[in-house]
Amino acid sequence: MKNIVWLASYPKSGNTWFRIFLSNLLYPETEIDINAIKTDGIASSRELFNASTHIESSDLTIDEIDNLRPDVYKNLSDSSQNVQYIKAHDAFTRTPNGKQYLFPADASLAALYFVRNPLDVAVSYAHHSVKNYDDIIIDLSDSEHAMCNSRNRLTNQLRQKLFTWSDHVESWINQSEIPVLMLRYEDMKEKPLETFRKAANFIGFKRNDEDILCALKRSSFDILKQQEENTGFREKFQRSERFFRKGQIGDYRIELSAEQIEKIVKEHKTVMMELGYMATNGDLVY
Repeated sequence: MKNIVWLASYPKSGNTWFRIFLSNLLYPETEIDINAIKTDGIASSRELFNASTHIESSDLTIDEIDNLRPDVYKNLSDSSQNVQYIKAHDAFTRTPNGKQYLFPADASLAALYFVRNPLDVAVSYAHHSVKNYDDIIIDLSDSEHAMCNSRNRLTNQLRQKLFTWSDHVESWINQSEIPVLMLRYEDMKEKPLETFRKAANFIGFKRNDEDILCALKRSSFDILKQQEENTGFREKFQRSERFFRKGQIGDYRIELSAEQIEKIVKEHKTVMMELGYMATNGDLVY
């Protein structure tokens, strides 16, 4: 069965916000707590891999793990009659042995790809990772960049190849294996009803505007931030101060220097123009 909907993004691009919205849309009778999101986990879950393969992932190399991951998702799809909404930060790529795509088409119903201005991603990702802006700017342009790639300790997630920010975006929106809808974070903020309605319809949710507005209200940034202040958020990086920090558009204008902005623009100009983050004359749109 093709019943997996991938909720894919480069980190800090609106993925978690959408998962909370979707949870509120799925279960309208109650306001969803941020520590009880009703979607179906993350593709890089080590627990999922171990349970599906009956192999301890700690006994394998990271490439051996990636070679088996498509079969994990096929097994997950075959073993469920319901649609699975699974978060993914990996770029869309082939397995190291080249035999399969990491996200197999024969298990995949669709993908939503969330994208955000890389200038704002740099700020949010730095705070999330507890890194300085210069280091994150290097990460955004590193073709070898990956999360959970440490060989010194075992994390609860498997390696996730991100590549450069531009490469990550293009890997998902230009692939033709899985139907994909791209959603800009800025449109989610500025045109919420229209944008979230489009996303819901794309993945098969025929909800009226009242239902969507109610789910959006229950997923507002102020509510999410307050919930985190009250009870914490289990998905927050352990050393970071908070997960739901500002959620603003254009925060980079306050946080980044002109030189840092120039470095990001120089590396990602082509894709920024393609996605409307930069005008043809070189002016920044946001």
